Formats: sequence, C-alpha cells, structure tokens
Amino acid sequence: MSLPAQPGEALRDRYRIRERIGKGGMGNIYLADDLRLEGRLCALKEVEYDRALPEHILEEARDQFLREATVLARLDHHNLPKVSDFFSIDQRDYLVMDYVPGSDMRTLMLEARKQKKFLSEENVLSWANQIADALIYLHSQNPPIVHRDIKPSNLKWTPGGLVKLVDFGLVKILAPEEVTITVIQGQGTALYTPLEQYGGDSAHTDIRSDIYAFGATLYHLLTNEPPAEARVRFLDPSKLVPPRQINPEISVRTERAILRGMALHPDERPKSVDEFRAYLFGTREPPTGPLGPMRQTSPALDFQVLSADSILAWAALGLLALSLLTTLLH
Repeated sequence: MSLPAQPGEALRDRYRIRERIGKGGMGNIYLADDLRLEGRLCALKEVEYDRALPEHILEEARDQFLREATVLARLDHHNLPKVSDFFSIDQRDYLVMDYVPGSDMRTLMLEARKQKKFLSEENVLSWANQIADALIYLHSQNPPIVHRDIKPSNLKWTPGGLVKLVDFGLVKILAPEEVTITVIQGQGTALYTPLEQYGGDSAHTDIRSDIYAFGATLYHLLTNEPPAEARVRFLDPSKLVPPRQINPEISVRTERAILRGMALHPDERPKSVDEFRAYLFGTREPPTGPLGPMRQTSPALDFQVLSADSILAWAALGLLALSLLTTLLH
C-alpha cells in the first residue's frame, strides 16, 4: 500500500514535494519543484482510489484516468493551467499542472463578507467573462470536456489579473460510447451541483451542467450567500432567494441571467456558455417567462421525481380518506 507523498520526497526523481496545498475526497494537491526545469513550480493532483472497490471497477477507473489525462495534456488556453505530465505510483495516480499563484475567488468573497461588503458586479462580471472563455474552449473540444466542479475555490485570480479555472478532478470527456464512473470521480460540490449530476452513471450530464455551476458560483460571489442546493429546491423552489433580495446593487439583467443559468431542468438553461454570457452582458435577452417545474426526462432523475410524486399521491389519498371518514361519522 502506497503512502501519501511527504515534503522533500521526489516523485519519479523529478517532482520534489514542498507541501500539501489542498485536500479533497479524491486525494491531495501538492506544491512541488520541477527538478528538470529549474525554478518551475507545479501542482500535483493526487488521485487515491477507494480500496474497497471491486478490482474490475478499479481497473476501469485507472484506465479512465489515463484517457482523460491524455486529453487534458493537449489543452492549451490562457485561462486554464497547463497539464504537463501524468504518472502512477503503486495505487495512486498523479496529474502534473502549472502552479497557479494568487487568491481563489472564495477567499476574495470571504474577505469582502468579513468587511460587510459585496464584491462589485463589475469585477465579478469581468471574471465571469474570462471563465466563460475557458468553458467555451473546453466545451468546443472533440469530444466536449465538461469540468463538473466549477465553484469559487476552483477559480484563481492571478497577480497579473488572469482568472484560471483550476482542478480537473471531476472532468468528464463526453465520448458517447463511454460511461463515466462516478463512484470514482464524485459528484462535485453540492451547492453548485445540478440535479442531473447526481445520477448513478452521470450519462445525462452535459455542458449545461457546467452552466448551472457557473450560475451558482456567480450567485455566491455576488451575494456572499451560498445558493440553496438543487435537491432542496426540487422539493421547495422558494428556497432559492433571488440575488437582488440579498444584494440590491445587482442589476436586474445579471439576476435574470443567473437564475436562468440555475434552472433546475437543463432544457430551461442557456444551451451554451456563449448564450449564458450574452444574457449576462445584455447582448441577448433571456426568456422572460417563469421557469417551469422540474420534469422527468431522464433516468438520472427518476429517483427524485418518483419520490416526490409518491409523497404527493399518498398525501392526496390520505386527505380523501379523512374526508370520507368525516362524512360517514356525520
């Protein structure tokens, strides 16, 4: 059984670990020196698998990691960290990326909240423009790449003013013949995760899943308040407080765009990040009609829909029985 990397350890005789800079459900993220390229810092994303998984699932997951790492290594965009290498040591896989200095958006938001202020809409939309560029680039790949874990802490604002979308831990390559193994990759962070991403094999996630997370991230950055989870909203839509009720300085246009992006049903969201950006910046008007109730259209949502319908059906039957009993007694 392999142990986590330790400070001072050199992985593959090339990447000397300085310190652990992050930890998630799938493993650690380390800051390391590249011993081959003097002065270069890199971030090592470690993927540790659940030892209780059946052997065939574990093999499929590791094959999936290698396929996706190969695709990520070909990406080249100024709003994404460059993936430069990947390798395995015993039961752990590693993805090597450029280290991105700077503050993440969650930290900036918390600092503003501590000062009882909001981040300015102008700044947030400027960042959103760069995030949109990164997502459009990912979604335009063949096959498309869905990030699936957009959130404030995965957005870095560099000293040079660039915004970088980091952490490819949950990325999904939308190859039609492949099924993503979500038992390995996880589901994302609940506050920013759309309903369809909770499906067993995630076959129904697509680029609109990223649009939901993008909208939820902007909601959080502009209000200092986390949005209600999609699962909670499914049972009670009123749980999502309109952004302007929290921060009246937000423009009506931005609020409408964010709420459209956070629609529970994928069909009611913008069809692309480019369309969502057009709503945000006013170059296109979002639909003005109310967002409809969640509809059953895919197996990924069967559990939630059937559960809610069953509750309502039993409640109706109970009320009917009570009414008949009352009539008989009188």
